Amino acid sequence: MATSEAFSTDKAKFVRLKVTQENVIFIDGQEAGGKKHNTVLTGFLKLQPKALGTFQVMNGVMIFFLGILLTIHNYNYPAILAHSGITYWGSLIYISAGSLSFAAQNKLHPYVMKASFGMNVFSAITAGITIVLMSVQLGLIMMMDPSLYDEYLILRIVGIMLVFTIPQFIISIYISAFACKATCNRDSTVVNVLLN
Repeated sequence: MATSEAFSTDKAKFVRLKVTQENVIFIDGQEAGGKKHNTVLTGFLKLQPKALGTFQVMNGVMIFFLGILLTIHNYNYPAILAHSGITYWGSLIYISAGSLSFAAQNKLHPYVMKASFGMNVFSAITAGITIVLMSVQLGLIMMMDPSLYDEYLILRIVGIMLVFTIPQFIISIYISAFACKATCNRDSTVVNVLLN
């Protein structure tokens, strides 16, 4: 379905083109078409971004506190996670991504959804790097023959953090995919042209 409107004044000619394919078009933040949401946005809402965002925030808080436990111990081996600080800045990224996912369901504004998309992509990249660093850290601990209680404790803490980071990675990719579908929808276009 394609429609076009043309307005003419003395000095300029205004042309408004509207091209749709069974989707709702939002013009200046107002809905045009009579439907509540387009089908892609409804798919994003079925994802339950509020619940997943809450999980991401709680996950970030848990990793932050486990990172504090990880940094207060003495190490007999190279402490990659403690020296990189990824448990701190990574958890802040997870909390930010979760907060934006939570807000994306409440606002349903394109800018909030784009911010949620971008932050979840960044969160997925950070979680992927964290998984690699934690795997290397676990390998180093296992190669050093952990015989002391502190090394077993560090081994358990890193293992628990890995258990929290893997779902964070999966959820961030999942939310990113649905937010990309909702924000990168190219089926509907509104073009305003001012001709002199």
